[in-house]
Amino acid sequence: MTTEELKAALPNFTDPKLLQAILDKGQIMNLEPGKVMMEPGQFIKMVPLVLEGSIKIMRVDEEGKELFLYYLDAGETCALSLTCCTAAKPSEIKAVVEERTTIIAIPVAIHEKFSDEFRQWKDFVANTYQSRFQEMLIALDAVAFKRMDERLMRYIVTKMKQHKSNELHTTHQEIANELGTSREVISRLLKQLEKKKWIELGRNVIYIRDDFEELISK
Repeated sequence: MTTEELKAALPNFTDPKLLQAILDKGQIMNLEPGKVMMEPGQFIKMVPLVLEGSIKIMRVDEEGKELFLYYLDAGETCALSLTCCTAAKPSEIKAVVEERTTIIAIPVAIHEKFSDEFRQWKDFVANTYQSRFQEMLIALDAVAFKRMDERLMRYIVTKMKQHKSNELHTTHQEIANELGTSREVISRLLKQLEKKKWIELGRNVIYIRDDFEELISK
């Protein structure tokens, strides 16, 4: 990979020296869907910069229940990973590859060195904290203040945008896990959406109307 190709994948970085340093010190990794990159309790040894694809970040409670927080898309990294790196604490999140993904992994020690040497890296880290904090507030608000049907509809919209597709390939149980509820609740709510003809349910697939986001906004 050249610095120009890296610059295209990571538009926040324009400093040629930083781009070259990322290539020199980072390790490019190709990850398949479903791969668990991080579990709670593990120590983080690298900062993942997503070049292509997406990674799902979730919170896991003591009983193993999962709650979806946000996605890492191309050009992004994980604020919670950065926090654990800085504090030398074990991970508090679970990271799962959502689709075929390419990252460049920056070792923790190199991340700290970059923060001292490159202003663009320092700004990137600060902006990552800010944007992820806003997403965490949205996730918290959804759990605290929104009904499950509202959360489900916003979840469907998020998935549509994430995959740029009107077909959501997943199971009712997987959705329930990410939203922190039961499969029966999700199945019932999906059936209600199907009766409205907003979606169509298939075997492990949900077909979504083009104007779904507009419909739920009314």
